Amino acid sequence: MSFKLKKQQNSNDDGKNSTPAHLFFYSLCTTMSTCFEEGLISIMTATPATKKYHILMIAPTMFFADYGGHIRILEEAKILRSLGHRLTILAYPNGRDVAGLDIRRCLGVPFNYRVEVGSSRHRYYLDVMLGLKSLTQVIKHKPDIIHAHLHEGAFLGWFLSKLTGAPLIFDFQGSLTGEMVDHHFLERSGLSFTFFRWLEERVDHLPKVILTSSLHAARLLKEDFGVPAGRIHPTPDCVDPETFQPSLLTDEAKIALKQSLNIPLHKKLIVYAGLLTSYQGADHLLQAMHLLRQQRADFHLLLMGFPAVAHYQAMAQQLAIADLVTLTGKVPYEELPVRLAIGDLATAPKLSATEGCGKILNYMSMGLPTVAFDTPVSREFLGHQGIYAKVHTAEALAEAFNQALNMPAEERARISFLLRQWAITNYSWLKTGQQLELVYQAVLAGHPQPALAVKQATL
Repeated sequence: MSFKLKKQQNSNDDGKNSTPAHLFFYSLCTTMSTCFEEGLISIMTATPATKKYHILMIAPTMFFADYGGHIRILEEAKILRSLGHRLTILAYPNGRDVAGLDIRRCLGVPFNYRVEVGSSRHRYYLDVMLGLKSLTQVIKHKPDIIHAHLHEGAFLGWFLSKLTGAPLIFDFQGSLTGEMVDHHFLERSGLSFTFFRWLEERVDHLPKVILTSSLHAARLLKEDFGVPAGRIHPTPDCVDPETFQPSLLTDEAKIALKQSLNIPLHKKLIVYAGLLTSYQGADHLLQAMHLLRQQRADFHLLLMGFPAVAHYQAMAQQLAIADLVTLTGKVPYEELPVRLAIGDLATAPKLSATEGCGKILNYMSMGLPTVAFDTPVSREFLGHQGIYAKVHTAEALAEAFNQALNMPAEERARISFLLRQWAITNYSWLKTGQQLELVYQAVLAGHPQPALAVKQATL
């Protein structure tokens, strides 16, 4: 930010006629502007932050539920706590408490004790209940920062921000209407879509700064929703390489785990961890396994996830591949690294064009060559080391798996090494935590374009 002034000049001279008063005023303004800029940057670049904040994190979901955006919320909360900040998470009921975090839950209703995944009409009354809970929370404990996840959280956070004066940070994990269409909750041609699209755009302009889980999401906000670039700070999903490391298990332990899951020892194991839904590509994945079986039988699929386990078991039976697929149901996040350690390949066939895909980073840290559809987020994380299905069809996915299974051992080892090194170098939760501190400082310092200030401070 600059307030530097130009010296006024006559058309007939080069400033020689400026009076001493003019020069003094110009010098004073320039000096004050420079001091302000340097002071702001020096405050922001102090590491660690000179002040530890009370952060109110709003998570309008049944946190924690071992998938997707929940993992981002968990890891951000853990790293902020480790940096000395005090954190309170407001969430829906029915999730599980995790990592000793301070999680305050709103009341639920007697007829709904399920963990809701994605868009749901139950969210309407749960958001009201969460709003009431948040009001009592901020009245008792005024936060320094309101860090809201999801659009419902940002909308609620805006009211709390107006009430308390604490600035609002919005953690954007994908388009609201994009997700609702992906979940078949809305049709693009309907009036409801027009309303929610309008609402989404309004919410996107409420916070002081928006954090995005990918560079692609940052471009989406700028190009599709008109959010100023100076208020968008890409904060990609990350991974803990000490937790997700390929050397977790000995060869004997791998054999024992495979036997306990009835996985054939002589076959190459493809692993998937995440939600079992059509927009995550689960249908395409099983159809690809069916097509692949017509060419070869040296593979097995370990499908770890929920909610539709029975549906996909039935689908595997219908496709005559039940003997090639092991469905485990939900796997606790704490146990996921051990399960991934027995894999030879991984897959992330997500179809959504707007949401993040943090599971890819877990695969990368485990050194697992990964088969994925060629989406902007997959490309952003995997780069040239990804094995891509060029179009969103089961046939293209089967072809990509065939390519991966045919890969020589030396090539697989090379890709494995490069993926893990890339994850370690570029996707550290500690780095993200330090970036969040800079964003908080810029917002509290009153910078009109906080993301731009953070970018300048870290150059």
